[in-house]
Amino acid sequence: MSVRTIKEGIEPDVKARASAQVRDTVQTLLERIETEGDAVVRELSERFDGYVPERFRLDEDAIQAAIQAVPEAELDSIRFTIDQVKTFAAAQREGLRDVEVETLPGVTLGHKHVPIDRVGCYVPGGRYPMVASAVMSVATAKMAGVPRVIACTPPKDGAPYPATVATMALAGADEIYVLGGVQAVGAMAIGTDSIAPVDFIVGPGNAFVAEAKRQLFGRVGIDLLAGPTEVLVIADDTADVEMVATDLLGQAEHGTNSPAVLLTSSERLAHDLEGEIERQLEVLATAEVAGEAWRTHGRILLCDTEAELLEEANRIASEHVEVLTRDPDVFLKGMRNYGALFLGPETNVAYGDKAIGTNHILPTDGAARYTGGLWVGKFLKTMTYQRCTPEASVEVGRHCATVCEVEGFDGHRRQATLRVERYGGSDA
Repeated sequence: MSVRTIKEGIEPDVKARASAQVRDTVQTLLERIETEGDAVVRELSERFDGYVPERFRLDEDAIQAAIQAVPEAELDSIRFTIDQVKTFAAAQREGLRDVEVETLPGVTLGHKHVPIDRVGCYVPGGRYPMVASAVMSVATAKMAGVPRVIACTPPKDGAPYPATVATMALAGADEIYVLGGVQAVGAMAIGTDSIAPVDFIVGPGNAFVAEAKRQLFGRVGIDLLAGPTEVLVIADDTADVEMVATDLLGQAEHGTNSPAVLLTSSERLAHDLEGEIERQLEVLATAEVAGEAWRTHGRILLCDTEAELLEEANRIASEHVEVLTRDPDVFLKGMRNYGALFLGPETNVAYGDKAIGTNHILPTDGAARYTGGLWVGKFLKTMTYQRCTPEASVEVGRHCATVCEVEGFDGHRRQATLRVERYGGSDA
């Protein structure tokens, strides 16, 4: 396989050094939240967000005021997005059936899908207020049947951001807190006097939020560890350079550390892209961020064949994969490692991020090799059960006792032999 690098991104060791600094900072903050509770949460909110309200939780009057502050046209689009996400989530939930089967005469095994009791949703709001993230997390959790869903988002310019608060409420959040960063994730997971702890935390965020989730995993469950957003555009000679550049920069504007990669079999596209990127950066409102991301993390890779494109795309395992090729279905059939797939020029990553109905909380940093993104199944526990007739208990018990003897578990063996003796009668 020959993959030629036309443009390379940042060296991996630079990313590793930055991560070590984040780890140490987050560990210190979480230890303080554990011991100092609400006091340190208030201190951190003032330090990082300049926001110290009497209460971080919004009451119903404040929520309704936020909804009323959002223009009706914006509310229409927010409701549209909520409807699309709920519709797809409902279809996903319908595909998860409880199971009960008789595996042997008298042996019944089953499983049930039971919602997690308490979920915390983190909705970012740093450079951009991530209104759509409220839909992806809150609405999906409620469609899974989670009884208590709380949502946290940082303030913007020292106050709650009305559109985000409105979206949280319309998506079904049971409690809404204007609280951001490590202090929000830590408070939800650890609990304070004013915030009851949750069992599971979901949602994207910056490097500090992702690291807080990593360190808290085990104490609570998490959806996944989402790093900087990524996009991979797969394109052949049918793709036009304007669309490719637009879609790469559209994700690069998330942050200066957001990787954007073109994987192409077109020499023309590979060599024309940089010029088109620079042309678009001259008029893009977010050019300062997107340009830095492209310069430091942008890559252009050139392959000879469609088969090589497919193999390299699976190796990269990107969060978002756009397919701008003659036959996108080749990649639908052959792709194994990706967060979300966007097939053909008629769709794009922005649709998935904002409005079409698939979830935008997705695996990054190669995690698509072993996990998918957020969906209703993440909010469900699949729990098994079993029952036996007396006759079946004897049959299973005999085999179980033998396995226990092989392993040296005498207490386990006695559980089995008691049933054999109790229910086997003269045949025991």
